[in-house]
Amino acid sequence: MSESGLTTGDDFTMENEPFTLFRAWLKDAEGSEINDPTAVALATVDENGLPNVRIVLLKGYDEHGFVFYTNFESQKGREILGLKKAAMCFHWKSLRRQVRLRGDVEVVSDEATDAYYLTRSRGSRIGAWASKQSRPLEGRFALEQAVAEYTERYAIGDIPRPPHWSGFRIKPLSIEFWHDRQFRLHDRVEFRRTRSDGPWEKMRMYP
Repeated sequence: MSESGLTTGDDFTMENEPFTLFRAWLKDAEGSEINDPTAVALATVDENGLPNVRIVLLKGYDEHGFVFYTNFESQKGREILGLKKAAMCFHWKSLRRQVRLRGDVEVVSDEATDAYYLTRSRGSRIGAWASKQSRPLEGRFALEQAVAEYTERYAIGDIPRPPHWSGFRIKPLSIEFWHDRQFRLHDRVEFRRTRSDGPWEKMRMYP
């Protein structure tokens, strides 16, 4: 540690592409976070230009992007389908680390969505049918009644995937890694590219 309190020479600042680094940080989070290390804040923008943010669960990632699933008729579903852009922020408090990313969004293939849907519990699959996500609910009983109706409808056999339930993949144009340091002299490294299949440029940022 230097006299200023800024640690130098950290391994993560040496990486030349972001996905290997994200994989290592997520693995660390899986070992240290008590609940949901894949929880991530998802930001979208509505038709009036107002931002919305909420927590979702990351369900997959690779060099092509970051995947989550949702009801396309929900507020976030409609907003993403409208602009095809979104941002995410992971915050792992136990590690004092943060990862931010933003970029274009594409719809996940039906094949990949079907494969993930089959891994969900039976109750979660019923819930995907019963919940009119982001729309007014007159009372808890109405939701419970809808759950009961779909449970009876699909009492035997497979529960098909609702046509309005699918996945999104954020194809990042920028990914920033942040690590807390003393005196707010944090480490920040950002990877940027001009297109989702282009090469990465790496730069260190002032905290």
